[in-house]
Amino acid sequence: MGFSKEERRKRVLRGVKTLFFLATMLVSLLLFSAPILLVIADTLLPSALLSASVSPPPSLSLQTLYSHLSNYDFRYSLIDIPLISIIRSAVILCVYSLCDGPRLSRGPYMTIATICSVSSLVFVSLKASYVFSGSSTERGAYDRAMEVALFACSLALAIGHVVVAYRTSCRERRKLLVYKIDIEA
Repeated sequence: MGFSKEERRKRVLRGVKTLFFLATMLVSLLLFSAPILLVIADTLLPSALLSASVSPPPSLSLQTLYSHLSNYDFRYSLIDIPLISIIRSAVILCVYSLCDGPRLSRGPYMTIATICSVSSLVFVSLKASYVFSGSSTERGAYDRAMEVALFACSLALAIGHVVVAYRTSCRERRKLLVYKIDIEA
């Protein structure tokens, strides 16, 4: 016994509607949790790119981090890019977690996200000009590509923080407007 053509069509249509509903809910969840997801990406991606760009993969320890920081040179060392990203993410996450609806719609979250992002953009751009100005032939194409990816990732995530803060601010303003209209009704 098989299904008739009409029953099969209804089942397929119901399956498509269910998939559309699930996809819409997933996108909504991702947009709602965008600040948290961006903070997680901002802490993990630059660190992963830096560890991939280091030729002999070092063991992850405090001693390795200390040796990178003690041998720090602004023109050559790249350890500060992930540290800037982690600090930027921590500050933005703290402000985001301290703000509620009305404060997310204006003021501190958007301001702090913009200040942190712009200051890190300036630092990373200045550092990129020093790192890429000297023609170093001892580095391979893979190392140079990983450095470019590290800088581009840091710049894109800084811009992403401002965009997500703006979208969150707009979303909270719309919520306040809707609640204000409902209260007056």
